[in-house]
Formats: sequence, C-alpha cells, structure tokens
Amino acid sequence: MTTEQHGINSGFGPGSTTTDVLRGTDLSGKLAVVTGGYSGLGLETTRALAAAGARVVVPARRREAAVKAVEGIAGVEVDTLDLGDLDSVRAFAGRFLESGRSIDLMINNAGIMASPKTRVGPGWEAQFATNHLGHHALVNHLWPAIARGGARVVSVSSNGHQLSDIRWDDPHFEQGYDKWLAYGQAKTANALFALHLDALGRDSGVRAFSLHPGTIMTELGRHMSQSDLDELTRSMAESETNGGWKTPEQGAATQVWAATSRRLAGLGGVYCEDCDIAEPAAPGTVLGAGVSSWAMDPDSAARLWKLSAELTGADAFGTGTAH
Repeated sequence: MTTEQHGINSGFGPGSTTTDVLRGTDLSGKLAVVTGGYSGLGLETTRALAAAGARVVVPARRREAAVKAVEGIAGVEVDTLDLGDLDSVRAFAGRFLESGRSIDLMINNAGIMASPKTRVGPGWEAQFATNHLGHHALVNHLWPAIARGGARVVSVSSNGHQLSDIRWDDPHFEQGYDKWLAYGQAKTANALFALHLDALGRDSGVRAFSLHPGTIMTELGRHMSQSDLDELTRSMAESETNGGWKTPEQGAATQVWAATSRRLAGLGGVYCEDCDIAEPAAPGTVLGAGVSSWAMDPDSAARLWKLSAELTGADAFGTGTAH
C-alpha cells in the first residue's frame, strides 16, 4: 500500500544536516548514483554518502568540472551524462550495466531552474526534459542494476511544484513560455515519477521517494536575475509556511535521509521535506510547506509515466520499449 502522506516524527527538522541524519550510519559496500553530484546539493550529497563509506558514481554533463569538484573525496568516480540527450543517457546506462554492479541508492538530483526558453532533443522544453524525462529514461535503462540492488530511488523535487500541475495539453510550452510554470511542471513531474515508480518497483524491493530540499543559494539559481531573486524572497516572506533559507548541508539532508533512513523501511511513494514525510499542502499554498494534491495523484502519475515512456522509448515495465 502507498504510505499515507503524513509525518512520522523522524526526530529531525529543517535545521538538520547531512552529518546529523547519517550519524551512526555505515554505508560500506553500498553503491550510490547521484546525478549532478558535483555541485550544489549534489556535491554535499556526494560528500556525505562517501564519508559514510558508500561508493558514489557521479554522472556529469560537465565531466572536467565534476572531476575537479570531487577531487580528494575517496570512493567517488565520475562518468559522462547529459540528461537532455537520450543517446548520452543510453550510453551511460550501457557502460554502467556492463560493469555488472548493483545500485543501492539512486538519487536523481541534477536539474535546471527558471531557464530561458530552450529546446532540447526533438524540441522538448528543457526543464521538463532535463529534470524529468532524462531521469525517467535513466532509471528505466538502469533498472536491472536498480532492481538487483533493491535500491531506494530518490527524486529531488521542490515546493516549486506548487506553481503548476502537468500541462497535459501543452507540456512543452509551444503556446507561450513561462519559465516559472515550466519549472513548477518539471518539479511536479519529479514527484509523480517517484509515486508511480514506487508502485511499479515495490515487488522488486525498490522503493521511491520525492522531496523538497528547502530554499538554498546554489548554482541552480544561475539563470535568476536580481529581480527574480527579489521576487522569490518576497514570495517566501509572504508564505506562512515557508521555512526560509537553508545552508547547502541542511538542503542536502532530506535527500540523504530519504535515501538511507531506517525509519522509511517498508515505506515509499511519498514526498518528504525537512527530513520527514511532508503533510498535504493546504489548498492555494504557493512556495510553502507540504505537497499539493496534483503531485500525489496516482492516476496522474500513471498518465505521466505513459507519456514519458512514449516520448523517451524507455519503459522497463512495458513490452520491450526500453532499449
């Protein structure tokens, strides 16, 4: 059964760090894949998991930058991956599967935010393609290794999902582009992806979670102007449930907790925040606490999976569409 979307009194909170949530945890012998694990929250996640003993694979679009960023972190390897290029996704997955290794922790962390109107692949809107479709294809292509490891799959969403449901009639913004609605749609997709993957994968011992890391000043905001930042700060201040800014180590804590916490054993398919399972968001919540109803709708999750499989040709649970 799908876990109820309510807190479990984890003992952690918005100020908790990766050090806090991993204290006493030994990940020796575990293998983690962290997309974008070389900058921002991804780098903090890589450091934390490696410090706890995990082997960490960092697929990176900017390989040279990634190698430099993780230099000196024991147990980390870098490979090439561009989530906006399905050929690159297939190539990375092929190389990994050839190694014969299993995946214990799969953290879909990489993403872009509020980017200018950009098309990738066959004309897909870049935020939806990079944040969601690329990860959909990656997980499906890596499924043999994920299933073999009985992995936890963690999808980094955001309370930005509250800005937009999936635009079923125009997911690629062919009828006018809004960078924040595009970001919101992509983050809703991240949550719905985890919801449906959990339903599909639980019989194989695979559980999936999505999460809001908090609001953190990282490279993710590189496309934001000063006016964008001012507007974001104003919106956060106006929200009665927005917890304000976090440090990178605090921001990475929820994805690390979701990937490793024993308290989540036997659970899955839920959206987390502040190192706990989140509560449902009150109707009308914008950039506040909790998860909007549209991001936890099983019917929408199944519909998005079908659309994503059709677009990417990747579906490990279908009739041979993965390749």
